[in-house]
Amino acid sequence: MKLYIPFCFLALFLFINDASAQKILSEGKLVYRISIEGINGEKQPAGPLTGATLSVYFTKDRSRTEMVSTPGTETLIYDSKNRKGIILKEYSGQKLMITATAENWAQKNAVNNTLAFKTDNTPVNIGGYKSSKATAQSPDGKLYTVYYDPATEIANKSYNNAFPQLHGLPVQFELQSGNLIFRYTLIEFTAEAIPDAKFEAPKGGFRIMTFEENQQLKKGE
Repeated sequence: MKLYIPFCFLALFLFINDASAQKILSEGKLVYRISIEGINGEKQPAGPLTGATLSVYFTKDRSRTEMVSTPGTETLIYDSKNRKGIILKEYSGQKLMITATAENWAQKNAVNNTLAFKTDNTPVNIGGYKSSKATAQSPDGKLYTVYYDPATEIANKSYNNAFPQLHGLPVQFELQSGNLIFRYTLIEFTAEAIPDAKFEAPKGGFRIMTFEENQQLKKGE
């Protein structure tokens, strides 16, 4: 017995299936503007993060995250395939390269990776993106709010500042610490090929130490 499906119902099924299909990005660039405000919306005086930006370059298994601010630049490069990364800190003329293993990387991003989000799927328009809202609280009491576009997802889940629990493109995320809210808002998004040179370590000019050595140095400060 043949089963006949009316054309109108078949067309509707195909339309819904196509509309709900998620686009998975394997390579591209994101740029976020960083701002700070009080919990009641009051603007903060100009400070070291005024005009700061966070740029993320990613492929399927490599990423480069750069935060550029008035004090200097901090860059994090990670290769999930080869399970190694580096952290570059350039402040006040000082250049430091910190080598990191996969275990070090997991330790550094443990908070983001283990947040238990509560999701509200009521659509919210953020910069033209139809976004869902997710909230979570870290063990030390900091509040996280992430607005993400479920229609698009980044394949690489190991880049710095990623929220692997959420299936979508983060278009705005906030961290509330005390009376301040640190907000990252997506201002540029391109699905473009990223040259290999973006993920290479500098050839020289940096003081090199391991992740463990840097942790010990922080404890002594």
